[in-house]
Amino acid sequence: MTAKQVIRVTTRNLVPLAVAVGWAATTFAEPRRPNVVFILADDMGFSDLGCYGGEIETPNLDRLAANGLRFTQFYNTARCWPTRAALLTGFYAQQVRRDAMPGVAGGSQASIVRPPWSALLPELLKPAGYRSYHSGKWHIDGEPIKQGFDRAYVSQDHDRFFYPQRHTLDGHPLPPVEPGSNFYLTTWIAEHAIQCLREHARDYADRPFFQYVCFTAPHFPLQAISNDIAKYLDRYTNGWNAVQAARGQRLKELGIVRHEPPPMERELGPPYHFPDALEKLGPGEVNRPLPWTELTEEQRRFQAVKMAIHAAMVDRMDQEIGRIIEQLRAMGALENTMIWFASDNGASAEIMVRGDGHDPAAPPGSGRSFLCLGPGWSSAANTPFRRHKVWVHEGGIATPLIIHWPAGIAPNQRGTLRHTVSHVIDVVPTILDLAGVAWPAEWGGRPMPASPGRSLVRVLVGDGEPIHDALWFMHEGHRALRSGDWKIVASKGEPWELYNLAEDRGETRNLADQEPERLKAMVAKWEAMAEDIRQLANRDPVPASAPARPEAERRTGRASQRSEGEGASRK
Repeated sequence: MTAKQVIRVTTRNLVPLAVAVGWAATTFAEPRRPNVVFILADDMGFSDLGCYGGEIETPNLDRLAANGLRFTQFYNTARCWPTRAALLTGFYAQQVRRDAMPGVAGGSQASIVRPPWSALLPELLKPAGYRSYHSGKWHIDGEPIKQGFDRAYVSQDHDRFFYPQRHTLDGHPLPPVEPGSNFYLTTWIAEHAIQCLREHARDYADRPFFQYVCFTAPHFPLQAISNDIAKYLDRYTNGWNAVQAARGQRLKELGIVRHEPPPMERELGPPYHFPDALEKLGPGEVNRPLPWTELTEEQRRFQAVKMAIHAAMVDRMDQEIGRIIEQLRAMGALENTMIWFASDNGASAEIMVRGDGHDPAAPPGSGRSFLCLGPGWSSAANTPFRRHKVWVHEGGIATPLIIHWPAGIAPNQRGTLRHTVSHVIDVVPTILDLAGVAWPAEWGGRPMPASPGRSLVRVLVGDGEPIHDALWFMHEGHRALRSGDWKIVASKGEPWELYNLAEDRGETRNLADQEPERLKAMVAKWEAMAEDIRQLANRDPVPASAPARPEAERRTGRASQRSEGEGASRK
């Protein structure tokens, strides 16, 4: 099944999205309230973008940054589904039962439905006249089309970029994409978003819109268009240590950080150990961030190609974002559209084989290969921070954030940095603030709690007083709390560490022994916040008839329930 065939799919009561080639852009009647486009990458490293110190070519996002704002201390939750829940509800994922927490029923929590009061952003925007559109990865309970979105393309297959087998359009199953079709998921996600925008300009030009674009790139499997890969094949032969050093230097020159990148933790492997995957991937794979000089020639070639594919995936995502921007410009909406760009967690150290398996004879990056970034390149992608997706050290939870909004960001502020500490829970309060929507007193027949998120509207003008007293983190037993410039963090089963992030955001100098009273007070704060979160999560019991989650999410959940594993070393 090709992309054009997907576009033409229709079912009863389903309005086709097909738009003839050469369709003329409708003049867009700009609304008083801003339009919003939120673009979310999947497993992208903090410094993968050019405007965040990376060597990957991302001219479209770089232009958004040059004419907008870049945030240097914006956080996610370290994992895909908790971040998406927090981003669309304005609550910590544990508060809405979308991540595991001791004392709250639900296992891995990737499957648990949210409380009835936890509305999603499109539902909250609808009374203000907004139409909402979703394109790409979902990974939240329920269906978008039943939770405020007017149109939705959902990819439920997280293992295939060239021929996904499970995806839906407006809640209706689409046929599997056939191998050999002219289909690439990143391109199709953008195409669906563009068609939603065209439809909006044609039929709803007098109303504002919220467009939620969730790319699956550069999440594993590393699969990319061959021409995109070719651009980067020679770029990473110098290895991950050299890339980390170069990115670290550029980040300091850009003023995004002041510290040096931390040393790679050579004994820390993937968060989950799949020894059979190492055998399938062959002797070129290595599950430790060993010094590049210690790798064999075969390993260096294999690893350099993996990073080239990762870069190609980010590059292609940027190209498709460029097409979305051009559509906004063509419909006269770019000036008053607030574009956000962020990643759902840090780059991933995972190494596994899923989907259709891995064919060693297939071209790397093709649909018959299944490669993962692994801890060496993940460490480089997360420069200048420590650790990876799943952990709540800075490498797992720090994300770039770009906000571009010509009508709302003063010309003298464009291209500047924002150092205010903020979090994905702040997205909903910010957008509601700009849309003039008050926080509801109740939802779903239940009193609606206050969001822990804070509006970033004043931060658009400049940095000032902190907007949060503290930010709380927990995922799979990893815990953290940030308060001001201080942070406590503990990996699963390990003692608390204490860092002064103003001087050491690379988390290399543990001050727990030097500052025992500060550590004690911050641990007490983490525990108090945890108890408040637990009480809210338990306030409205999970319905006995909670629906089962899709297969793709079930399999992700199985991996998440495995204990943290270091894996067997392979040199």
